[in-house]
Amino acid sequence: MILADLPHDPGCYLFRDEHKEIIYIGKAKDLKRRVSSYFQKTHHDTKTKRLVSQIADIDFIVTSSEVEALLLESTLIKKHRPQYNIALKDSRGYAYIALSGDVYPRISVVRTKDPSSKIDGGKAKKATYFGPFVSARERDQILYFAKKTFKLRSCKNLKKHPCLRYHLDSCAGPCTGKVSEQEYAYQVKCSEKLLQGKNTELLSEMKENMQQHSDNLAFEKALQLRDQIKAIEHLSERQYVLRDIKEHEHIIHYACHADQVYLMLFSVERGCLTHKEEFVFEKTEEFLDEFLIQYYTENLPPHTLILPEEVDDSMEEYLSKKRGSKVTITVPKRGDKRRLLSLVSKNIGATFFKHIIRVDALGEALNLQAPPSIIECFDVSHLSGTGTVGAMVRFMDGKPDKRNYRRYKLKSYEGSDDLLGIAELVRRRYTRLLEEESPLPDLIVVDGGKGQLQAAHQEMKALNLQIPLISLAKREEEIYSISSQTPLPIKRNSEASLLLQEIRNEAHRFAITYQRVTRSKKQSDEIKKGRRKQKR
Repeated sequence: MILADLPHDPGCYLFRDEHKEIIYIGKAKDLKRRVSSYFQKTHHDTKTKRLVSQIADIDFIVTSSEVEALLLESTLIKKHRPQYNIALKDSRGYAYIALSGDVYPRISVVRTKDPSSKIDGGKAKKATYFGPFVSARERDQILYFAKKTFKLRSCKNLKKHPCLRYHLDSCAGPCTGKVSEQEYAYQVKCSEKLLQGKNTELLSEMKENMQQHSDNLAFEKALQLRDQIKAIEHLSERQYVLRDIKEHEHIIHYACHADQVYLMLFSVERGCLTHKEEFVFEKTEEFLDEFLIQYYTENLPPHTLILPEEVDDSMEEYLSKKRGSKVTITVPKRGDKRRLLSLVSKNIGATFFKHIIRVDALGEALNLQAPPSIIECFDVSHLSGTGTVGAMVRFMDGKPDKRNYRRYKLKSYEGSDDLLGIAELVRRRYTRLLEEESPLPDLIVVDGGKGQLQAAHQEMKALNLQIPLISLAKREEEIYSISSQTPLPIKRNSEASLLLQEIRNEAHRFAITYQRVTRSKKQSDEIKKGRRKQKR
């Protein structure tokens, strides 16, 4: 996985070392921006520098929200226990939301989960805990929502700490006698379901109660329930993979493109997502049945298998025999399981199809006969006209093909004339490919404007090559072609333009890196030469 593959979505990222071991797990509101920051910043602390130096691969899981990501992060950290999470995360960041067990339960934040604790002491029942939450900000948002929506008290002592200290409107007023024990218990019950993620069940019950109050002409209570229902319906930041179940589940979804199947399997143990697996294979008529047979020949089937479509009637019996106990296959149409399927589908798109979508969009934007599977891009780099070098990067199906990157020491000139540099790069690259009878690209991109485009075009004409050729100018990200005197009408934030910008930026990075290497080597050689003269 490379940085360019990461989506701008919330989710969890997993850093692996050269042995494929997970060494760090983190969550992000924007996966690409957060992960990129590790490699762009230069002032890391010692431990983070050591972490970055050991990263050999990056994996990710897209979620529906940032809160969902932090809850998933907690689950994954507890399962895999990566070494750098222990070193880099302060254990104080993990906290629970707790409901005390006395007559008027208090909602609060606690650092440790102790089921025997009664929080408020006395003859109270055992406390109930929800979490843990890694992010204090996200935890406090959920706590605030529960307090505001259901008017739960947060004061430690009903007699010594009246609700005025915590704002009267945030509490149902048990200390002032404004609410009965029965009414408060109902609010606590609703809060528990909310914190458990049982929103569907909660909403159904509340809507029924609202209708009963309305029928009984208790309009004030009906309006209060209506407002609570609306608030809960807008609270979409609950994690679908943290559900109150004890069984092992597998969720499988897929997408097809160009006779290939892109399939992903999520493993959910005791209601918590633990890992994912990815598969790509050739499409056949009954590929899903065939995949299930082959995969579960080597892996233990789960208690429940969640699929996007029906499979052969005998599959359930086959998997039950393989497991040695009942296996249930379900194709959900709604509810949590359906949302899990949607989550897998979202990850398939982020993992497999981001590049394909961009390549298709680029082919359409340039009016090419087919999407440009192979794209090559050229850039020239120098420092005030000295140490001039060139670079070519190749992208295949929208992804960097680093084995076919090329670096060039320019021979025809030394200076800042980028037009001559682009001309030499194009001439040398395609003269060699023609001599070797190697495959040619579907699209050629040069960094620059009309001048660089014309320079490359003249070399292409001399070689009698008719390959689509464009240039991408910096600043405004304007795209030029030989057939048009004005920039092409492609928006800079479109998928087509974003792909070209990514390719151009990679060529620029590769060229600058080589230019710095050659400059450093030249300086080193000059120092060595000077030392030899001194010895003489």
